[in-house]
Amino acid sequence: MERYTIIVRGQLDQRWAQRLQGLTITSLPDGTTRLRGTLSDQAALHGVLASIRDLGLPLLLVQRHAPADVADTDEVAP
Repeated sequence: MERYTIIVRGQLDQRWAQRLQGLTITSLPDGTTRLRGTLSDQAALHGVLASIRDLGLPLLLVQRHAPADVADTDEVAP
C-alpha cells in the first residue's frame, strides 16, 4: 500500500471517488483537483491514471509519499 497525491487540471466532484479507487477529491481554488489517498499497488495507480486520461483531464502531478510523509496537509512535499 502506497499513499499518493495526484493533481489534475479541471474540477471533479465526489461522484467520481469510486471510479478513482476511493481517493479523496478536493477542488482547489486555482481550478485544479487534488486526489489523495492510499492505493493497493501499481496496478491500482495505473487504473486511476487511465480513468483520469479517459476523463480528458490534464495530469499535473503524481507524487508517492514516503511513510513519514503521510500527514494530511494542503501542501505537496517537494
